[in-house]
Amino acid sequence: MRCIGIVGGMSWESTAHYYRALNQGVKARLGGYHSARLVLHSVDFAELEALQREGRWGEAGAALQAAVRGLEAAGADFVLLAANTMHKVADQMMAGAGIPLLHIADVTAAAIRRAGLGTVGLLATRYTMEQAFYVDRLASRGLRVLVPGPADRAEVHRVIFEELVLGEVRPASKARFLEVSEGLVRAGAEGIVAGCTEIGMLLGPGDLAVPLFDTAELHVEAALDRALEP
Repeated sequence: MRCIGIVGGMSWESTAHYYRALNQGVKARLGGYHSARLVLHSVDFAELEALQREGRWGEAGAALQAAVRGLEAAGADFVLLAANTMHKVADQMMAGAGIPLLHIADVTAAAIRRAGLGTVGLLATRYTMEQAFYVDRLASRGLRVLVPGPADRAEVHRVIFEELVLGEVRPASKARFLEVSEGLVRAGAEGIVAGCTEIGMLLGPGDLAVPLFDTAELHVEAALDRALEP
């Protein structure tokens, strides 16, 4: 079994899900007493959130680059960055590393293409919805990506940062996310990308009339495939 290196803590709520799901997945695939081989570097999200908000992405990238060096030194064979937004600095984070990154957007794009879809709606932080690093990555895989309008983007971002990353799941916010998703479907989305690793706390696969692509779940499954491949 290959050793999975996780850069997490952004937020720890979703990182805890990664840890649990990876171990459950290994147990399901191998049985018995098997559990995942992994090493985890969990950052203080308050520090990273401030850097995001202030646009100090280079400093954020440097912090994550140091985390990757530690994971590699600890024996990781590949890296998961357990957050969508921080993939903005993925290239800087992996600079000089001797192990590869399993990119969450690539995993997500592959799942969408396997489902035979060409147009998806994206729910995520405002950084991920409004900046090019994520949308362009999906588009380069042949996908058309729709994002909500400005007011809806602001509300989705607010719920993520003021509720989900703090472990709060509110029915009113779920209803709002469903409303935004339905608007994207009316605009032509054939599926919805939960492009923030905490959104799975709020939305599940049975909540929408179209497929929901939970990026955290897809990332975990791809990591299990990589860790356990011959």
